[in-house]
Amino acid sequence: MSSVPTIETTGTGSGKPIGAPIFLQFEDNRLLPELFGEHDRNLVHMEKALGVSLINRGNQLAIEGPKDAADLARSALERLYHRLEQGEALEAADIDAAMRMATQPTNLFGEEEPLLRTKRRNISARTPLQAKYIEAMRNNDLVFGLGPAGTGKTYLAVCCAVSLYLANRIERIVLSRPAVEAGERLGFLPGDVKDKVDPYLRPIYDALYDTLPADQVARKIDGGEIEIAPLAFMRGRTLKNAFVLLDEGQNASPVQMKMFLTRLGEGSRMVVTGDMTQVDLPNGQRSGLADAVETLDGVQGVEAVRFGDKDVVRHPLVARIVRAYESRAKTGDGAI
Repeated sequence: MSSVPTIETTGTGSGKPIGAPIFLQFEDNRLLPELFGEHDRNLVHMEKALGVSLINRGNQLAIEGPKDAADLARSALERLYHRLEQGEALEAADIDAAMRMATQPTNLFGEEEPLLRTKRRNISARTPLQAKYIEAMRNNDLVFGLGPAGTGKTYLAVCCAVSLYLANRIERIVLSRPAVEAGERLGFLPGDVKDKVDPYLRPIYDALYDTLPADQVARKIDGGEIEIAPLAFMRGRTLKNAFVLLDEGQNASPVQMKMFLTRLGEGSRMVVTGDMTQVDLPNGQRSGLADAVETLDGVQGVEAVRFGDKDVVRHPLVARIVRAYESRAKTGDGAI
């Protein structure tokens, strides 16, 4: 499971005052096995993470512990139960996600938290910044998603594109990446241009297959409703009524980035994602992503969302790896 919010209410010896027990009653008993988890593992995980005691009897649940932690547990459980009521399945990572989201005011995102509806599944934010990112993509013509690996930058952007497409708010999806990765070049790879580029676009394909049936993905790519192409193929085009994503934008030069951003046409919106700690451009060449974020700061219709290690929703070790590298970068020790 991924990391959970750091709170100061764990442990019975923390010195925090123990509040009155909180009692929850759930109307639909059929949802409780999935809510509590096999052998109550979801409840056990929440108890360890928050320092509370969760005691279930039938369709009732008692929450005991420090008031702040108990309130957070209640909010997280209510969010999870609401998801089940809406027909959504729960995954292991959803438990930590509910605890992270429960730290936010209930009205932060209006009556409902942002939800991306697709053919295969509905996707909800797993951190407050992911929720902000979804809202930014819905409300702005250009969004920069910045931050380390594992924060959902690319995945959520593809899901947002598919959601808008299925809602008939756009006519097509254009997904792109610079053809520069880890210091390698495409020339040594076998096959035509598509064969050479496809390995670099694999994360985009994976996100598509998670939101649409495979046969529909293939059909829409063949029909041009979904286009996946390297950044160089964007030159000279005007992209109208489309959702356009540039992934790994840190590997675009300033000239390439300006070229890409000026492809924006009527009825379209763009998202550029990237991690400024993983630039694969030649030494001394400025990243077009850093240049664009700096240049467009304060421009109306443009929003930058900056993720951190607390937003990593992969294996918990990924967050620790990110923090370790960030710490070494700050000290200037052991440059790669």
